[in-house]
Amino acid sequence: MKKKSITAEEFDRKFDNGEDVSEFLDLKKTTRPGYEQKRVNVDFPVWMIQSLDKEAKRLGVTRQSIIKIWIAERLERGSV
Repeated sequence: MKKKSITAEEFDRKFDNGEDVSEFLDLKKTTRPGYEQKRVNVDFPVWMIQSLDKEAKRLGVTRQSIIKIWIAERLERGSV
């Protein structure tokens, strides 16, 4: 299905008036600056992996998720 098209001025007016403009956006091309993914390799001791896996299982998340959550929490606290 082809998307409707409008001028930039019409789009701005609709947006400024609080109208829903999502039908005019191609959300497949959206990005969140600063949230692009970059793969890193980190070596952990076996005991740490076992502890991570135990906690991840308890919380019902993956090992990768628990690592990301804990690092994000630490960075948000400003403990860098």
